[in-house]
Amino acid sequence: MPEQRFTLTELARVGFSDLSSAADDLAELARVTGVDARELLPVFARAASPDAALGGGLALTRQAPDAVRGVLQKTDAAVRLVGLLGASTGFREFFLRRPEQLVAFSTALGVLPTAEELRGDLVAIATDGVGADPAGDEAAWTRLRIRYRTWLARIASFDLEQADPVAGLDAVASCLSDLAAAALEASLAVARLAVARAPGSPAAPGTFPASEVDDTLLTIIGMGKAGAAELNYLSDVDVIFVAAAADGSELETGRAVDIATRLAMLTIRGIDGIGSEPGLWEVDPNLRPEGKDGALVRSLDSHLAYYERWAKNWEFQALLKARPLAGDVGLGDRYIAGIAPKVWTSASREGFVASVQAMRERVTANIPDDEVDLQLKLGPGGLRDIEFTVQLLQLVHGQDDASVRAAGTLPALAALAENGYIGRVEGAEFAQDYRMLRLMEHRIQLRQLARTHLMPRDPDDRRAIARATGLANSAEALTTLWADLKHRVRGLHERLFYRPLLSAVASIPADGRALTSAEAEARLAAIGFRDPHGALAHIAALTSGVSRRSTIQRHLVPVMLQWFSEGADPDYGLLAFRRLSDSLGSTYWYLRMLRDSSGAAQRLTRVLSSSRFVGELLDRIPESVAWLEDLEELRPRFLASLQDETAAVLARHGSADTAAGVLRSMRRREVLRLAFASILDVCTVEELGRALADVTANHIDGVLAAARGTEDDGIEFAIIAMGRFGGRELGFGSDADVLYVHRATTVEPDKAQQRAQFLVSELKRLTEEAILPLDLDVDLRPEGKNGPMTRSLESYRAYYARWSLTWEAQALLRARPIAGDAALRTEFEEMAAPVRYPAELGELDVREVRRIKARVENERLPQGADPTRHLKLGRGSLSDVEWLVQLLQLQHAHANPALRTPSTLEALARATDADLIGSADAETLRAAWIFASRARSAMTLWLNKTADVLPSDRIQLDGVARILAYPPGSSTQLEQDYLAATRRARAVFERLFYGFADTAPPTTG
Repeated sequence: MPEQRFTLTELARVGFSDLSSAADDLAELARVTGVDARELLPVFARAASPDAALGGGLALTRQAPDAVRGVLQKTDAAVRLVGLLGASTGFREFFLRRPEQLVAFSTALGVLPTAEELRGDLVAIATDGVGADPAGDEAAWTRLRIRYRTWLARIASFDLEQADPVAGLDAVASCLSDLAAAALEASLAVARLAVARAPGSPAAPGTFPASEVDDTLLTIIGMGKAGAAELNYLSDVDVIFVAAAADGSELETGRAVDIATRLAMLTIRGIDGIGSEPGLWEVDPNLRPEGKDGALVRSLDSHLAYYERWAKNWEFQALLKARPLAGDVGLGDRYIAGIAPKVWTSASREGFVASVQAMRERVTANIPDDEVDLQLKLGPGGLRDIEFTVQLLQLVHGQDDASVRAAGTLPALAALAENGYIGRVEGAEFAQDYRMLRLMEHRIQLRQLARTHLMPRDPDDRRAIARATGLANSAEALTTLWADLKHRVRGLHERLFYRPLLSAVASIPADGRALTSAEAEARLAAIGFRDPHGALAHIAALTSGVSRRSTIQRHLVPVMLQWFSEGADPDYGLLAFRRLSDSLGSTYWYLRMLRDSSGAAQRLTRVLSSSRFVGELLDRIPESVAWLEDLEELRPRFLASLQDETAAVLARHGSADTAAGVLRSMRRREVLRLAFASILDVCTVEELGRALADVTANHIDGVLAAARGTEDDGIEFAIIAMGRFGGRELGFGSDADVLYVHRATTVEPDKAQQRAQFLVSELKRLTEEAILPLDLDVDLRPEGKNGPMTRSLESYRAYYARWSLTWEAQALLRARPIAGDAALRTEFEEMAAPVRYPAELGELDVREVRRIKARVENERLPQGADPTRHLKLGRGSLSDVEWLVQLLQLQHAHANPALRTPSTLEALARATDADLIGSADAETLRAAWIFASRARSAMTLWLNKTADVLPSDRIQLDGVARILAYPPGSSTQLEQDYLAATRRARAVFERLFYGFADTAPPTTG
């Protein structure tokens, strides 16, 4: 290739500073790699520092020309490499040491890796081939450090390519925290292998019997930014080590602490020790009890005893961000649970607020004079101003308000604003300023991969930082922006951090916050109210005055208080009752009903003290409390009755928006009716599932009719229910899985597609609401999220004939048309029949179903979720029963039409009748499915949010148990019953689905 030369103007326009060197370097780069240098100019123009990018690229080319050539010949890869080298000379040094890692630039990081992905990758690469060695394994540590830095480079490249790096900062910081946690987990895994001495092996210093190592639990608690999931590119990682002997083991705690100490030392050495590949970052354990003078590792009891007796105020402030990073999760959770009460009562200590304020002032005073104006973190208007402000507000108000107890600065800031402790405008400004400061900090550290918080003095370096952040194009502009930002942050900090109100709130003793009657408070506390003062305020509001309404309520309240106290959450029940009485107290029938009805008042106290879901809906439909006088009013309505009411609504309202608004109110009303029925045991879980599905289907059908109007739109359109919606097995909080299908009648196919897409959009718009969300989930459509939202019937037919996978046939087992044109609904079912009821299911197809099920268990279970407690995906839970039944349908429904039903329980019963499954096994599966379904709905009713994991918190678990008709204090019994039911169901599932009873399911690889 002939050598190309560039004018100085061209090079200056790209952004090069050293123009003559740039021309020579570009020529050499082109000559060695064979890449057209002119084509690279736009790539260098995007770099934060084109000079640094070119210098780094040329240095790498001289050392590894083939590796660089492979990257630069692909434009996208070249952009990633040049962008990173332009922002970071530190990565240049890494790739000079490890040029083989340049292959990482060949593929883009489309999304940031998950914590599980990082943890699995680092542990696997580090532990490959590790053996016992009391000094550790240098090769393992080297592999770990190389893989860590390769991931770090990919994350940094992703970060630099973001269109809005300020908005993306939260995700990047969280990913960096996950990467650090994964490195600690991998280093700990290597340490365990290194110190474990196999049976029969001679004793050696620093090694222990493998059984004792196995019985030693060690958790690594992250503190500071690591604990808050907001880590920088190169920060110290503050940690605390906690050890214990495994439950049921004979290992003594002291011995476990000794072994854990050795593990901790090797874990630290694996991260920051001297080696052929430099250490990653400093593991700093100095926030532990007694700091550097204290034991590196302590038992949980030793930690808690220290914090109970000796800890200083600043230690509780530091513990606010504590979370388990690596090691034994259960032990980590116990540590967090143990320290939480101490953290959230620390603000009531004498002089707490003043001591925190004084500490911030000392930090500022100790900054060297020549660094004050450069400090991004510690200086006035810096990150510490925001962090100290947020932490102090949390510690003061978090004494009584759990909603502000977040480890991360930004989540905590959002909670403080949402709950009124700071203004929404102030919260938004603080959050935006914090993200901008953190982005600058990230880019400064990325520059040399060095731990620093100082803005560079050199104009060229500052210009590179400006370009890397995207906040400015020049050093001057960045300096001006930063000055304005510091001024704004400092002003907000001084207004919030030094509020006199903080000291006043913090100084109120926990047992004396605004009480007016000690006797009344003691009584309320004795019968179960957790907030006696709040209860007194509600009672006063209900009963004060001389009106007839007040007189009746003075008679009612003492009895109702006792009924409330028998519920799981009497405080919320009383609050909801007060709100209800404020809405209805002036009506003639409300108080009369409560006074004179045989059971309405007691039913009301039961539902209000059991369910926040009911309480919030009652705020919108208070008159529905009248149903409680007659249990027949709570019976699920027939679908035909709902359809008649919907038809009347559509006849009255010509506007789609108006009709949809009425239909949304109708849906809220009917769901509330079913919530009453569920809590008061008026309907079974099977009846509830059918009724919720009917309410949802009727709502969708009505809204679709409103959106379409009365004139012919040239198409047929239908909606197919899928999943639990299709099986009429919905619970409270369930998504509505659907497919959309259309067919042109009097318009061209492209116009039909447009019209159908419009109807889909209108359905989404007209069904949206915040009070009782309805999520129309279309992820089960052909091609999943990559496929069109709606297809013609012929498109479905062609897709399923040619491309359909086994899981898609399985998904169609629960397909049930619920809305739209009748002819199209019927033809869709006819089209789907041979797909979901195949004439033969081959062994390969059966193996595929089993493989996907195993993959779902391995990959879809949320991080940290206990598989024995997950109601949907856990062992022996809903998923196990449904997958087994669906496999039987795929295998036998073609020959046995009785199995052709979208309902899991109906299909299970029919499979039993057909002798495809034994009656005892079927009953075991049915019992587990019903238990898990009831528990899922109960959690939504109790918490007013969807949750899939059986709570471990005793209070929350007791609330769920009460809805499930257990007596008070039955949280443990509920837990044992559920675990026993699902354990039995899992055994049946493994035997019938995988074909074995005592071995693990197949791998997903």
